[in-house]
Amino acid sequence: MIRRHIVFTGWVQGVGFRYRARHAAGLYGCTGWVRNEWDGSVSMEIQGEPEAIDQVILAIERGRYVRIENMETRLIPLAEGERGFTDD
Repeated sequence: MIRRHIVFTGWVQGVGFRYRARHAAGLYGCTGWVRNEWDGSVSMEIQGEPEAIDQVILAIERGRYVRIENMETRLIPLAEGERGFTDD
């Protein structure tokens, strides 16, 4: 189990990104959150098995209008007791 903080840039706001992230996280058993940022990027903290997190990101990328140009990723400490995945 790991937790990643990810900042996505590209065509990531107003294209269903957060909805897809929430849906995929539930499908693959991940927890965390996703939110739009003022600069047009999207931030996410996601926790789960590494393979499940990779599947969530692939599901987001398959979005019809989503175009991820860059992802800045770093490992962060686990959030013990976290339940669910929210979009702010």
